[in-house]
Amino acid sequence: MTKPTTPASRVSGAAFIFKKAAISALVALVLFSLMIGIRTEAGPTGQLIYWTRFDDLASVVAIVFGGSIVVELLRRWWGPLGTPRLVPRQLQSSLALARKLLAPALLIFALLVPVIFYNQRYILDLGILVLTYVMLGWGLNVVVGLAGLLDLGYVAFYAVGAYSYALLATHFGLSFWVCLPLAGILAAFWGMLLGFPVLRLRGDYLAIVTLAFGEIIRLVIVNWESLTGGPNGVSGIPRPTLFGIPLTPADDGLAARLGIEFSPTHRIVFLFYLILALALLTNWVTIRLRRLPIGRAWEALREDEVACRALGINITTTKLTAFATGAMFGGFAGAFFATRQGFISPESFTFQESALVLAIVVLGGMGSQLGVALAALIMIGGFELFRDLEQYRMLVFGIAMVLLMIWRPRGLIGHRAPTVYLRQSQAISSDLVKEGHG
Repeated sequence: MTKPTTPASRVSGAAFIFKKAAISALVALVLFSLMIGIRTEAGPTGQLIYWTRFDDLASVVAIVFGGSIVVELLRRWWGPLGTPRLVPRQLQSSLALARKLLAPALLIFALLVPVIFYNQRYILDLGILVLTYVMLGWGLNVVVGLAGLLDLGYVAFYAVGAYSYALLATHFGLSFWVCLPLAGILAAFWGMLLGFPVLRLRGDYLAIVTLAFGEIIRLVIVNWESLTGGPNGVSGIPRPTLFGIPLTPADDGLAARLGIEFSPTHRIVFLFYLILALALLTNWVTIRLRRLPIGRAWEALREDEVACRALGINITTTKLTAFATGAMFGGFAGAFFATRQGFISPESFTFQESALVLAIVVLGGMGSQLGVALAALIMIGGFELFRDLEQYRMLVFGIAMVLLMIWRPRGLIGHRAPTVYLRQSQAISSDLVKEGHG
């Protein structure tokens, strides 16, 4: 039974809320006093000119004070995992039904995007970008979400796939469909090379090594100018074809063969459906692997490595397969990125990309395929919606992430429950509950 609230408890609770809000406002005052309260600018003769912006500083402190009160009130009404304490059963069933219909609805919408927004190039390019990060998130989800191995250098496999396709296509004249599996295989090979040094590492040490691996790959790309072009990158990367038919205005192009007028949008629509097919392939393979013994081994490794080793599971094989599988999907995404851009350079494969993909996996829910897709849609697509806010959009974006982690610490759709159960143990536990022993 919950204790009844008394006037004294209400007063003490209100005092605690206001005290916490005052501390948050004081911290904001200290942090933003130099960044917002005081501005400097070079004068006409080179001297520094100072002027104060206390009105903006007061607005930020007031927002932090009021936001802290609102967050604390909502936190007291909502459960620790984001589940309301007072939700009718009908609403719970409706939410469960909506969750089941969400994945088919997103798939149907993705298939119809080129039809609905055919004449809007910006929307199509944004959709391609979102699907690229969905595929990267699903690839990293194998390593982080299923196997529980924190990887901060995932952009390295993305870069290996992109440069593998670019170099093979420009130097040897191979088509996209030949280079795509080769890029995935090469990225998986580098994933296994990364897996061997980190077999005995876990936690923060594993994260540091993977971060260093990502930086090593980037520095190799920058300095090996004879092969990778160095800072200048690789240009003139061939575009993909539809079973050997180019999507160009030439006489042997697709438009000429179909007897229709050529439009540059044809290639964009083709790229959209290509990355959608690659993302769906990544999703299907991940789901199938999760139901196989190797997928069970990944989940066991994620929950407890010591117990996993005690059960006789080969830890070496489990870790290497997780790194290789995730790296392969990253290589596929990198090959697509190279053929879509037509030009790649080391600036496209910095640590910021790894952090963004990892944030998508964590915010979506580690181990959840649907959650990763939603997080990529919100983070990539939603970030574009706030473009008019200019420099303040990062502030809005950061506040939204903090609030989400407060109410949903396991992500939008947390999926850490085991995928296999023992029927006999369930039957025994249910019998004990019926007998009054549970």
